[in-house]
Amino acid sequence: MRGWWREISGLVLPVSCGGCGGPRAELCEECRAQLLGGTPRRVRPAPEPAGLPVVHAAAAYEGAVRAVLLAHKERGALGLAGALGKALAGAVRAGAGRAGGDGPLLLVPVPSARRAVAARGHDPTRRIALAAAGELRCGGAGAQVAAVLRQRRPVADQAGLGARQRQVNLAGALEVVAGGERLLGAGRVVLVDDLLTTGASLAEAARAIGAAGGAAGGRAAAVSGAGQAAVVAVSPVAFEINRNSW
Repeated sequence: MRGWWREISGLVLPVSCGGCGGPRAELCEECRAQLLGGTPRRVRPAPEPAGLPVVHAAAAYEGAVRAVLLAHKERGALGLAGALGKALAGAVRAGAGRAGGDGPLLLVPVPSARRAVAARGHDPTRRIALAAAGELRCGGAGAQVAAVLRQRRPVADQAGLGARQRQVNLAGALEVVAGGERLLGAGRVVLVDDLLTTGASLAEAARAIGAAGGAAGGRAAAVSGAGQAAVVAVSPVAFEINRNSW
C-alpha cells in the first residue's frame, strides 16, 4: 500500500529536484550531469575484502549523487529510478567484457533486509536494477534481472560499522534461492547495488553465488573469482584511487 501511495502522490504533488531541491523538475540538468556526466570507472575500497569482484561505479557518492540516492531509497522518490538505472547501466557496460561466458547479462541485485524493504515500502536496489536492464536492452544488449539472492539469517544494521565489522556481520548471510543456480547458468552474472561502501555486501553476494555454482557444477561459480559487479556510486576515496589509471 505504501509503495502504491508513493506512486500516486508523485503524480499529483509538486515536484522538486531530488538532487538540489529546485522546483519544477524531478532531476534538474545540473544534478543529472553530476549523476550521468562522468565516465564509469573500476573502483576498489581500501581495505579490499577477500572475494570482491571487479567493480565499476558510475559516480562518486557526494553532492547531488548522494542526495538523489537518498531521495530514492529513503524518501520514496521512485521516479528517480530511471536516471539511477541509466547510471547503473553505464557501470555495467564499463565492465561487461569481464562477465565472461555467453548469454544475456543477468543483473543480480544485492538483497535488502526484509525489515528495510517493509519500512521503505519498496526495494530500491531491485527497482534500479530493473531500470538498468531496460536501459541495456534499449541499447541492444540482452539483459534481465535475476533476483536470486536472499538473506538466510538476520544481520545487524550496517550503519556505523567499520570494514571488518561489516565483513563479520555479513559472513554467510546470503544464499541463492532454490533453483536459482539454473537461472544463473543461463547468462553472464553481474552483481549490482546502489552504493559501494566497504565492499562487504558485494563480496558476500559473490561468495553465495559461487557456492551455488560450485554445488551445481554451473557457470555461476565464475563470479566468485573473476566476476563483475556494478554500482551507481562509491565513496569518493575509492573512486579517486583508480581515476588516473582508467
